[in-house]
Amino acid sequence: MLHPSNPRQNHLLASLPADVYERLAPHLEPVTMQLGKVLHESGSQLHHLYFPTTGIVSLLHVMENGNSAEIAIIGRDGLVGISLFMGGGTVLSRAMVLSTGQGYRIKASIIKQEFSLGGGLQELALRYTQALITQMAQTALCNRHHALEQQLCRWLLANLDRLPGNELVITQEMIANILGVRREGISEAACKLQNDGMIKFSRGHITILDRQKLESRVCECYLVVRQEYDRLLSFRHYV
Repeated sequence: MLHPSNPRQNHLLASLPADVYERLAPHLEPVTMQLGKVLHESGSQLHHLYFPTTGIVSLLHVMENGNSAEIAIIGRDGLVGISLFMGGGTVLSRAMVLSTGQGYRIKASIIKQEFSLGGGLQELALRYTQALITQMAQTALCNRHHALEQQLCRWLLANLDRLPGNELVITQEMIANILGVRREGISEAACKLQNDGMIKFSRGHITILDRQKLESRVCECYLVVRQEYDRLLSFRHYV
């Protein structure tokens, strides 16, 4: 098992060609991602790119009135800061730590220089960007067309895929804010899942008890996104 501070816990870093990784490794700075910490705010300039290892980051679109809704989640499968690769100087979303854990960051100038060389990093970053766009699009569809219980199942499974264990530290109120719905709706949906033996809520902790049952209740959106990630990011390890 990899040590929590090992950069190779991040699938993208682990999949880089050896020569690319060796150039970037000295510039990777370990960071602790505390629950609720904002890595970048909407409209801000990106100074670092983040590679989570054991932490999970939520990308949130924030409205003028302060309301927000999640558009994607990022864990050990990806990176935070794709705007660096798209030519934009600023970001339109807030990146907030959803699950406390570890990660690495690297200066924007260094990653942009490596990206400009083409090759391994550029190919991997563009594939990941396409996968992330798929997640954002499917999340929008799910929020519009599927029942809240199905949305909660999708969200729990997506987080579970990125967690080292089966427990998520979060309150029902936080989930409601993330999904952009009323807390009462989350409470009702969560109680149904708990009564059916799929999850257990306890003082800001959610434990997944039966993943198979959860997958049987989820909408198609979860599998669509997962299959696209698998197709684009088979994560062949070069080293």
